[in-house]
Amino acid sequence: MAYSRGSWKIRLAIAAIVALFSIVSYYMASDKNPVTGQAQRVAMTTDQEIALGLQAAPEMIDQHGGELPEQAAQDRVDRIGGELLQALNRDLAQQGRQNPFPFEFHLLADPQTVNAFALPGGQVFVTAALYREFETDGQLAGVLGHEMGHVLSRHGAQQMAKQTLTQGLAGAAGVAGGDVSSARMAQMVGQLVAMKYGRGDELESDEWGVRLMGLAGYDPNAMIGVMEILERSGGEGPPEFLSTHPKPPNRVAYIKQVIKEEYPDGVPKGLKP
Repeated sequence: MAYSRGSWKIRLAIAAIVALFSIVSYYMASDKNPVTGQAQRVAMTTDQEIALGLQAAPEMIDQHGGELPEQAAQDRVDRIGGELLQALNRDLAQQGRQNPFPFEFHLLADPQTVNAFALPGGQVFVTAALYREFETDGQLAGVLGHEMGHVLSRHGAQQMAKQTLTQGLAGAAGVAGGDVSSARMAQMVGQLVAMKYGRGDELESDEWGVRLMGLAGYDPNAMIGVMEILERSGGEGPPEFLSTHPKPPNRVAYIKQVIKEEYPDGVPKGLKP
């Protein structure tokens, strides 16, 4: 019996050390975002983000059936993405800041998965299933701007830092509990926390979408049309885009609020739809 109590104390001490190390490592992983100027807890440098995105891009492309072999469609994606990027760089230059991310835009052949996503470092992807639904250039610009926002806010690097923290805490819980189920339960809790933060990231990226669209001369109200597309694309279940993104009705209200804050006197006339 004494041996059992001693073992429990040892496990608890080891768990405390593992947890403390994980927490300290997380809070020491701080870097200044060169685009926003904000301090962030991230798991890598911007150069490492770029390298990681370039390394992972071929695999992501393969998972979605390769790139769509329609040059005119890819040219359209490149043109609109380029307009957003140029507008961003001009705006940052006026603020004395610089965008370190060399964005590349990919149109994937996947005809079924309604989705768009970005890898850390600037690799942006849109599936053909979503692309086919766009009615205007502004809707495409809204999606590309949103995904660029993930990169500019360094959401991927932030999430990786959080995952490292939750994995460390899950390991500590497993040591303290003395069984695998304790670690699994702690990991599930960590995943729920990460999902909540992920949804906040999505709304922050909607802000980027609105801002970048306006800078590039597109009417940000086109993003509302994108939400309508996503809502009706659900079919028997929600599109994969909604597995991590907030539901369209919630985002429509938020986007309208952001537009009102960005343009308190109303959206200027003459912007591209």
